[in-house]
Amino acid sequence: MTLKTLDSALEILKYFTKDKATWGVRELAKEMEKSHSVVHRMLVTFEKHGFLQKDIESQKYELGLKFFEYGLIIQEKLKFKDMIMPYMDMIAERSRESVFLTLVDGTEGVCIAIAESNRSIKFEVTIGTRTPLYAGASCKSIMAYLPKELKDEIIKAGLKEFTDNTTIEPNELLSELDEVKRKGYSYTIGEYTDDVVGISVPVFDHNGKIFASLTIAAPSYRITDEIAMECLSLLKEGVKNIQEKINSYSITQSIGVLHKQ
Repeated sequence: MTLKTLDSALEILKYFTKDKATWGVRELAKEMEKSHSVVHRMLVTFEKHGFLQKDIESQKYELGLKFFEYGLIIQEKLKFKDMIMPYMDMIAERSRESVFLTLVDGTEGVCIAIAESNRSIKFEVTIGTRTPLYAGASCKSIMAYLPKELKDEIIKAGLKEFTDNTTIEPNELLSELDEVKRKGYSYTIGEYTDDVVGISVPVFDHNGKIFASLTIAAPSYRITDEIAMECLSLLKEGVKNIQEKINSYSITQSIGVLHKQ
């Protein structure tokens, strides 16, 4: 299998989403603008290995149980989500704004946990939402700490303008990321979504490697610079406790491994 073929095969899986979970061969081939026979062969191969399954009645394909198995593995990896939710809830209660946790996944940030504001008008984000790392506070506070090679890769792939405030000039973006790293947090206004303020701080693993961010987001009319700094203090306090939990968990896991040897 060539890398091009593998890339095309993996692209198929991206079409199986929450909004469109099932596909017939012909409709998927039409959507992808690919040969019906090529798409069919790929779908059959994925089905053979358990990544897809075909409904007998509709003859349409959907994600298979192999992803459920991998999901269990990922759940084990993401146990820290349960450890930090109390801190996220505390921050949301004290700030009265929405708080969300974003994990880095390649060149994107993925929202994996949310503590919602109790206000009627609030910023809403869905678990599983993916955002490019160059736009918005939650992702910029991650990208600022990535290796230069990965930053260059993201920029080379192209910078899309989501709002009038999205930075799409490479040198300007790099300068902003340097500033984020210097200050230790990201503060943006309407970069990814109009009229939304984001205040975000990075979260590191026990080896000091960036892997997530914690963010407060709210309608811009409600957040003055003074309030933003109060939110930042809450985030820093929460992340300090979260980092201690992560380090403690990692040490416990290491001790467990040693005991098994």
